Amino acid sequence: MIGVLVVDDQDLVRAGFAALIRAAPGLDVVGEATDGADAVRKAAATRPEVVLMDIRMPHMNGVEATERILAAAGDNPPRVLILTTFDLDEYVYSALRAGAAGFLLKDTQPERLLAAITTIAAGDMLFAPSVTRRLIEAYAKRPLASGPPPELESLTGREVEVLRLVGRSMSNSEIADHLVISEATVKTHLNRAMAKLSLSSRAQVVALAYETGLVVPRVARH
Repeated sequence: MIGVLVVDDQDLVRAGFAALIRAAPGLDVVGEATDGADAVRKAAATRPEVVLMDIRMPHMNGVEATERILAAAGDNPPRVLILTTFDLDEYVYSALRAGAAGFLLKDTQPERLLAAITTIAAGDMLFAPSVTRRLIEAYAKRPLASGPPPELESLTGREVEVLRLVGRSMSNSEIADHLVISEATVKTHLNRAMAKLSLSSRAQVVALAYETGLVVPRVARH
């Protein structure tokens, strides 16, 4: 059973999400929170596998709440799925940097939302198509770096290569096949790189890969 904490400051919206999740097989609502600060407290108390997090809330927004929840969770953090009516770039970038594992809009179909919760809980990342498109378009407009980013100077060549492939949304098994190394070795390189860069989630690795130019998105030309 996947335990979900539902966070939204609108009572009807929160109740609707909670009812939808409770009716789905394999999912359960372990708590509901009315704002970011309440979410931090209840995440610590209920230890959910997934947090369904609104962005715009009073007292503490969803990005700050995500950062605090993940920082306090230790070695077994929940997966945070950001759900909002806004797909503005600032929220996408902030959610990625905070360590969110997914980003969907509130007009997402119920079936897709439930599938997203399961996907997130399994360790994968998930972003709404419109969000992915805006993210790629924004990073594609950035000038190319002339040399290795200074943020990556502490990494070995293999660690940089692993980060690049993670940034291309490849799984550990796919990276292992690509580099002709074991999956355990991939995990070792990735964990060492994340520790050196103070990253706590795969989503943050993807954001860093784009920000530093390790991954240069290709934009379709018409």
